[in-house]
Amino acid sequence: MFKKRTILISIFLLTSVFAWMALSKEKVTPTKVALKSPVKTQTKASAKTAAKPAAKSSSPQGDKAAQDLFNQAQQFKNDRQLLKAKEIYQKIANDYSSFEKMDQVQAELEDVNMQIILSNLPVPDKTITHVVETGDSLGKIALKYGTTVDLIKRNNNLKSDVIRLGQKLRIWTVKFNIFVDKSQNVLLLKEGTDVIKSYHVSTGENNSTPVGQFKITSRLVDPVWYNKGVVVSPESPENVLGTRWMGFDIPGYGIHGTIEPDKIGQQVTAGCVRMRNQEVEELYSIVPMGTLVNITD
Repeated sequence: MFKKRTILISIFLLTSVFAWMALSKEKVTPTKVALKSPVKTQTKASAKTAAKPAAKSSSPQGDKAAQDLFNQAQQFKNDRQLLKAKEIYQKIANDYSSFEKMDQVQAELEDVNMQIILSNLPVPDKTITHVVETGDSLGKIALKYGTTVDLIKRNNNLKSDVIRLGQKLRIWTVKFNIFVDKSQNVLLLKEGTDVIKSYHVSTGENNSTPVGQFKITSRLVDPVWYNKGVVVSPESPENVLGTRWMGFDIPGYGIHGTIEPDKIGQQVTAGCVRMRNQEVEELYSIVPMGTLVNITD
């Protein structure tokens, strides 16, 4: 009887030991898995960091990739596939900031931007097709969509202001704004925050160009200059306003052309913003009444 009891006790003890060992293994296993998880996460994060676009611009491989993209963009531009060219130029500007031809890329991008705006190319979310209705005129259509008669005519190859019933017109609908940096003597034509084109300008002597936000409230072709009570005709070589005037909602100030293109880039005006005549004519054809102008020091 005693031996039987001893055997039973021994079996019970052995069973308890095995059960305890099994439970211990189950407790250790999750701990090991939990330790592995952060290591994997860290590896993925490191891979993402290494794959940032900025790294492309500082290596021979990055320069070659940028050059290949630049060649593609040039070909698309030559083939008049302007939207594709713009997309690639923009990619180079965003991803390859150290590319040795970045100044050329920026100039090409601005040129393509202007070609797109001045063309009859349909642009998703930026242009619409307007079908001429009874009572329409170019002035009414321009006012309706917040654009200019000049731009409508350029977009649709119109030689006059005459339009016909049922005619389809390509209309640019995105609003422009203007930013002037007096410290750099630079004017930026923008869509929202996107820069479309940059121009070198002259600003006011002794910091006389006002700072703030203004609106264009007057637009004139071949403006008369009223200089201290003297009327200076557009044909006069002394008319400092050049070929275009875009006046602000602050009397006496605006953006205009010049008779002194050699002084562009200097602070030499009486307070207005001066542009080369060819460039102010381009800007005038695009920006309508009410366009916002921000001027900063």
